[in-house]
Amino acid sequence: MTSMLDAKVTRRRAFLWLSLSPALVSVRVVDSAAPSPPPTLRLPMKEGSLRFAVMGDTGRGDRGQMETAKAMKTIHDLFPFELVLMAGDNIYGVDGPADLRRKFEIPYQPLLSAGVRFQAALGNHDNPNQRFYKPFNMGDRRYYTFRPPRSADVRFFAVDTNYIDEEQTDWLEKELSASTSDWKIAFFHHPLYSSGRTHGSALESRAALEPLFVKYGVSAVFAGHDHFYERIKPQKGGIVHWVCGAGGSLRRGDIRQTTMTAKGFDADYHFMIAEISGDEMYFQAISRAGETIDSGVVTKAGAVASVAPGLASSPAPAAPSPAAPPSSPAAPGGEGPRPSPSVAP
Repeated sequence: MTSMLDAKVTRRRAFLWLSLSPALVSVRVVDSAAPSPPPTLRLPMKEGSLRFAVMGDTGRGDRGQMETAKAMKTIHDLFPFELVLMAGDNIYGVDGPADLRRKFEIPYQPLLSAGVRFQAALGNHDNPNQRFYKPFNMGDRRYYTFRPPRSADVRFFAVDTNYIDEEQTDWLEKELSASTSDWKIAFFHHPLYSSGRTHGSALESRAALEPLFVKYGVSAVFAGHDHFYERIKPQKGGIVHWVCGAGGSLRRGDIRQTTMTAKGFDADYHFMIAEISGDEMYFQAISRAGETIDSGVVTKAGAVASVAPGLASSPAPAAPSPAAPPSSPAAPGGEGPRPSPSVAP
C-alpha cells in the first residue's frame, strides 16, 4: 500500500513536472493572471474642455514603451484626449521606415486609429530630419506653434532646445507676444528645472527661454530628457514646470532630493493627461501599471484658485505643499505685477 507520505511525494513530482513544462507554464500564467482594475480618473471631463496627454523619451520599441502605450490607450477609452505632446527623444537610434514603424506607429497604432494627433518636439537623440515625418505634425519645422482646432483659449509652443539661437528666440518672442490665447504652454526636451542626477536643470536653456516665458505669460512647461516624473514647485512668474521623461526610458532612483520638487517618481514608466477648462488645468500622471503618481489643478495667472468638486472624492497622493512662488515681474504694458498661478493637489 502506498503510504500517505509517498502519495504526497508523487503529487509533488507531478506538480513540478507540470510547472516545468514550457507549454503549460505559459497557459498557466495567462489563465491565472487577474485583470488589472481600471484606473481612477481624477479629471472632471467638463463639456467643451481641451484634453491632451504628454509623454517623453519614448522611442525604443521595447516592452516598456509598448506597455506604457497600452496604458495610454486604456486611459483614452475613459478620457478621450485628442492630442499628445511628445517631449523629445521620440526615436532612439536608427530611424528608417521600419524603425519608425516599430518605435512609433506600432506602439501607438490604437491611438492613431482613434484619431489622436501627436505633436513632437526634437530631443538630443532625435535626427532633425524627423521634422519631416508626417505623423509628428511638425510642419517641417524644428520649432513651431499651434492652436488645437476646437480651442481658441490654448496655444502650444514647441521649442528645439538642442540649438537655441537668436533666430529661434526672435521667433519665439514674436509668437508669444502676438498670441491672445489665455493659456500659453511650452514643450521641449531639456528641462529648465530638474532634480535629476544624470542631467538636471538645463541652465543655458533656462537663461534663454525663461525671461520670455515670464514676460509673455506662459503658464505651464513640459519637458523630458531626465527619465522620470517630476513636478516642480512654481518658479519665476509662477510658471509650473514638469519633467515627463519616462514614456519609454527609465532611470530608477535618479531623482536627487532638492527643495524644488513638488512631486517626484522614478520607479516606473509613466505619461500624463491634462484637461483645460476656463482658468483651470487639471492634470494626472499615471504609471505603466495604471497607478496615479500625481494629480491636481493649476489655476492660470490672474484667476481665483478653485478645485472641481469631483476631485474631492478621490484625492491625489500626498505631496509636499508647493512653496510660495517668487514675486512676478511687471506684466507687458506696465499693468503691474502679474499674479502667479496656484497649484492645488
